Amino acid sequence: MDFSIRAANLDDCKDIARMIMELAEYEKVSDHVKVTQKDLEQDGFSKNPFFHGIIAEVPEQHKTKEGHTKIGYALYFHAYSSWSGRAIYMEDLYVMPEFRGKGVGKALISKVAQLGLAAGSHQLNFTVLDWNKPSVDFYLSQGCFDITATMGYHCMRCEGEALKHLAQL
Repeated sequence: MDFSIRAANLDDCKDIARMIMELAEYEKVSDHVKVTQKDLEQDGFSKNPFFHGIIAEVPEQHKTKEGHTKIGYALYFHAYSSWSGRAIYMEDLYVMPEFRGKGVGKALISKVAQLGLAAGSHQLNFTVLDWNKPSVDFYLSQGCFDITATMGYHCMRCEGEALKHLAQL
């Protein structure tokens, strides 16, 4: 299948917002999505962006029945490991269902890895839901490993009122 991978730009925010909702629906957490298209525009395309994005796109002749040519995305940001130095964190990797199994996801994660290596990163980190066996199997087949299983780490979060409370300490 013919598709291309490129850096996201400001004009992609509407499609990224759409695909974020599709991903959240797939993961059964759509009620958790608070980010808007405007947030994506401000946070990803300002002078000091909080994240970067990559878009997978098909030619017009392969667009979806809804008319979409942007069929996948990855969001990432640069991070730091106190053990190994520079790292890259992939927040999302999503491919629309009808385009899965065609190399799009592999091309997206490969591009994130390339960008990480170009920036001097020594590791690529991301999370995946434990019940999402197709994604877990895909990542394992690419040479990734589960640090929860091998190192015992758990991903922790503090948000909302708890975050405000923590900030007052």
